[in-house]
Amino acid sequence: MKKKLIYGILLIVLLVGGYAAWQVFGPTVSAPESKYFYIKTGTAYSDVRQSLIDQKIISSTYFFDLISKQLKYPRLVKAGRYQVKNGSSIFTLIRMLRSGNQAPVNLVINKLRLKEDLAQKIAANFECDSASVMDVLTDTKTLQKFNVNNNTLMTIVVPNTYSMLWNASAEKIIDKLYNEKEKFWNTDRLNKAKALNLTPEQVYTMASIVEEETNKEADKGKIASVYMNRINTGIKLQADPTVKFAMKNFGLKRILLKHLAFDSPYNTYINAGLPPGPICTPSTKTIDAVLNAPQTNYIYFVARPDWSGLSNFCQSYEEHLVNAKNYQHFLDSVGIK
Repeated sequence: MKKKLIYGILLIVLLVGGYAAWQVFGPTVSAPESKYFYIKTGTAYSDVRQSLIDQKIISSTYFFDLISKQLKYPRLVKAGRYQVKNGSSIFTLIRMLRSGNQAPVNLVINKLRLKEDLAQKIAANFECDSASVMDVLTDTKTLQKFNVNNNTLMTIVVPNTYSMLWNASAEKIIDKLYNEKEKFWNTDRLNKAKALNLTPEQVYTMASIVEEETNKEADKGKIASVYMNRINTGIKLQADPTVKFAMKNFGLKRILLKHLAFDSPYNTYINAGLPPGPICTPSTKTIDAVLNAPQTNYIYFVARPDWSGLSNFCQSYEEHLVNAKNYQHFLDSVGIK
């Protein structure tokens, strides 16, 4: 009888121990819908635990609390973005949270136009909000630190994919962008800019106009050559995208005479030379297209009267008028006002 009792007790102990081991080390954790679990800066342990329950990542708090206390996690809560894998264990989950082993955010920057766009892009991907990003972008200390002004600020942004932690401060994020910009402008690119008698910021600004003019790689270098020829001969750039930027009307499909008179330092129909800063963040291919632009005699270009997206280039004004007239007829024929 005693043996049966002992065996019964041992069985119960084994079952309880097995159950506890399963709860701690078994695949009891569920991944959240978004795949990631976010802990904001300053979040208390009790809020982390409740959030795990609310998102159905864990089904109860008993074993979570038990192991957390053993690992001293309640005093070591770290903000961040954590990838919670379906079927992982509570022990693994707590160790990840305790160590702050975050899943980095890949910030993909393509074409942006305004610093407000950059602030919104960062806020959509990181813990910091757009207001705090704008505070950094408009701070005099930031401008002095990067040797830029309100107009040239966006030249520190080179479109690319940047890997950073979700709870990185706005300052660290902007610093990262600037450091990558410094790497981009290597000796070779700096020498090419110097050969064109342009600063990196001016190359970037010209590339931003080219970026808005075309998405055809075959035309980018030739368009850049037109603008450089115009600058070198004292002719105004007369670039339509600068008018759109000046008016902050990026949906304009057709630039009319009434638009050309819009008063702004960015309107290159009114002002000679490059605008005071970029009108978008150009791709690295477009920047390199400017740096490697062919030497041409082109002074004019206008879109071809078709849907190819390519342009016709010429040196004489008379030929340009013909090309422009053909394109205007095309716009009329397809109903673009």
